[in-house]
Amino acid sequence: MNETKVPEFSHYSVLLHESVDGLAIKPGGIYVDCTLGGGGHSLEIVRSLTDGGRLIAVDQDDAAIAASKLRLHDYIDRISFVHDNFSNVASALETLGIEGIDGAVIDLGVSSYQLDTPERGFSYMHDAPLDMRMNPEAPLTAREVVNTYSEERLKKLIFDYSEERFAGRIASAICNARELKPIETTYELVDIVRSAISAKAREDGPHPAKRTFQAIRIEVNSELAVIEPTLNALIEALNPGGRLSVITFHSLEDRIVKQTFAAWSKGCTCPPDFPVCVCGNKPKIKQINRKPILPSEHELDENPRSRSAKLRIIEKL
Repeated sequence: MNETKVPEFSHYSVLLHESVDGLAIKPGGIYVDCTLGGGGHSLEIVRSLTDGGRLIAVDQDDAAIAASKLRLHDYIDRISFVHDNFSNVASALETLGIEGIDGAVIDLGVSSYQLDTPERGFSYMHDAPLDMRMNPEAPLTAREVVNTYSEERLKKLIFDYSEERFAGRIASAICNARELKPIETTYELVDIVRSAISAKAREDGPHPAKRTFQAIRIEVNSELAVIEPTLNALIEALNPGGRLSVITFHSLEDRIVKQTFAAWSKGCTCPPDFPVCVCGNKPKIKQINRKPILPSEHELDENPRSRSAKLRIIEKL
């Protein structure tokens, strides 16, 4: 009898206790982990739930769901697993017959499993086919981006999504290289990017391909485009007193989260020179922490990848 092999899915859950504690969990409440990953946040949430509580665990990666079902086995009767992008959380809740939730958490980082599994093609540290899809069934791959996008489009996405100052030179080098043959692997792309960056920048800065890989990964997975509508959907779904914890890993993500939360907490939108409010708009949320919560020194020692992480928490009014 053949057994289905479940891949080992290791992931360090960044700001784990801070994000889950920030939810102020009600034992009988309904909670959503929008980025199941290795199940770290889900495990902490579901441990606090009683038989009346429920967790909705969402991930677009089959490997994450398969591994987390094993890790969360003792609490499986309190969990509904959803294989989908978290941008579809509203329709997932509707399908499950859930009208309101008491909290949600989103970890916008790439899982350690995805980074460290060479064949997924996320890492510039492993040679693998250019892929970078968080959902292996999604149509767009890094190979397609690198080999079919115009030079101007490549330049724009590399600069916009990573603030890479050599974006123009990198885009040009990619286009020149693919005229000879298609770019197939991560190491081929690393060599091309390295050749386009000055020697001083290669010596003084981070890995020369880090920013370009980040930008292409964001493009492949539409990472930035889905953040605001997802936050809006979750805030709409929150019951009064419900909380949302969001963990970001770079300034582009954090800016979207910050601006979205500010809009929901603003209230009156009348011009400043109006003597009285006529719009009637009231704040819909309050921000639990005005400044983002950062990883502790202990966490940084255990997991250097968490260095850029920021946590923001809001509560529905």
